[in-house]
Amino acid sequence: MSETRTALVTGSSGFIGFHLCRRLLADGFRVVGIDSLNDYYDVALKERRQAMLLQNPAFKVVNDCIESPGLMMSLFEEEHPDIVVHLAAQAGVRYSIDNPRAYLEANLVGTFEILEAARAHPPQHMLLASTSSAYGANTDMPYREVVKADHQMSFYAATKKATESMAHSYAHLFDLPVTMFRFFTVYGPWGRPDMALFKFTKAILEDKPIDVFNHGDMKRDFTYVDDLVEAIRLLIDAAPVRPADGVVEEGDSLSPVAPWRVVNIGNSDSVQLVDFIAAIEAATGRTATRNLMPMQAGDVPATWADAALLMKLTGYTPKTRVPEGVARFVEWYRDYYGV
Repeated sequence: MSETRTALVTGSSGFIGFHLCRRLLADGFRVVGIDSLNDYYDVALKERRQAMLLQNPAFKVVNDCIESPGLMMSLFEEEHPDIVVHLAAQAGVRYSIDNPRAYLEANLVGTFEILEAARAHPPQHMLLASTSSAYGANTDMPYREVVKADHQMSFYAATKKATESMAHSYAHLFDLPVTMFRFFTVYGPWGRPDMALFKFTKAILEDKPIDVFNHGDMKRDFTYVDDLVEAIRLLIDAAPVRPADGVVEEGDSLSPVAPWRVVNIGNSDSVQLVDFIAAIEAATGRTATRNLMPMQAGDVPATWADAALLMKLTGYTPKTRVPEGVARFVEWYRDYYGV
């Protein structure tokens, strides 16, 4: 019988972290979480997720900030994680315009602390969350991992792209296997209150208008959270290997000089915002009152993932369609808030 693997998950009480921890625990991992439980959105929601995870004796958590000097070093030294999944970050494109320092500290300094800890106590594989926002001003879609991505449109996206470069340097210098994954618009039960699906559902059920940016002329690659977690779980066992001769297959984002790769996790589809709203209307049985707004600074009009590399590495492609995923969220929302 194989020895139990330990996974360290940062941002374990966040939306994606919670779902991933549940999956890893179900798969027999011992999971160590870390989460600051900050007040960027409803702390009670984070505490509820964490309380559910703590019902499993194979889960333990540290409630602190990853950027706290030396904290990650101590945690790595104590727990010796086999797998590290780094999800903790200050999220949100729009908030990064008003409070950029939070992104500097959590995203850049926090990632640096994790990389230094991994340098001292190397795990078998590190998986770090990036974002589709890293593609920035690119208009050639679907987005492919091998295309140049140098023109980020928000400070949030800039910090996430910087973490990709930081992780590459550590992978090259210290032979740390690193997979960066670029998330697209993730949604589902236990989702974040600052995301469109949560905001729209809440407003529609309260008979309040919804703010629809760019007059609804936006497209997103909406990715259901269970599909995302499945992809991460499979990528855990697909650690990149430094190519001995520096030759990389066409279409693979593997670095020629490091065990480092970036992978899209998306639905391989781009859905119009108006169709997403229609799915919420169908699930709630109500019609939305739309407050049409101009495009917000830092936003992009469309995202669309090419998930061919994910398929090649894992044999998996996300499949949940928007009407099904939205209906599951609305069902959770009604139950959680007693609506």
